[in-house]
Amino acid sequence: MFFVTIPWTAMRLWSLHPKYLDTAGLVALWREALLAKKVLQGKTRGYRHHPQLQRFREATEPVRAINAYLAGIRHEACRRGYAFDARKHAGRKRFRRIGVSAGQLGFEFLHLKKKLRRRDLGRYRTLLRVRRPEPHPLFRQHRGPIAAWERGV
Repeated sequence: MFFVTIPWTAMRLWSLHPKYLDTAGLVALWREALLAKKVLQGKTRGYRHHPQLQRFREATEPVRAINAYLAGIRHEACRRGYAFDARKHAGRKRFRRIGVSAGQLGFEFLHLKKKLRRRDLGRYRTLLRVRRPEPHPLFRQHRGPIAAWERGV
């Protein structure tokens, strides 16, 4: 049997609003958030200590928080005409918003623009006009530096 090792830094649970992602990024985010949900439910052996899960673990109800995160992704997918399965984030979709720093959003926005410059030049050019990127609907922006859990710095 052949196994591929994926580095733990491969997971990216964007704090940015999903509207900024291209199709490939939106689909990848959906898959990665579903994986994160399984991790938070204790249904996987891998990714259990991934730093980007810290903010969900710190929520009062981590699985409800990731369900709300998935709902935000699915909402954007539906807006674009995609059919993401609503059953994948069962339960109440509303959740107390989680804080995210302006520094973290700025860092992620630069990271996303670098990816899109290679992958989707049209979307990259559109994002050049964005001055203040919005967070994912689950997150509430506050002042501050890049998050301590961020490993891409």
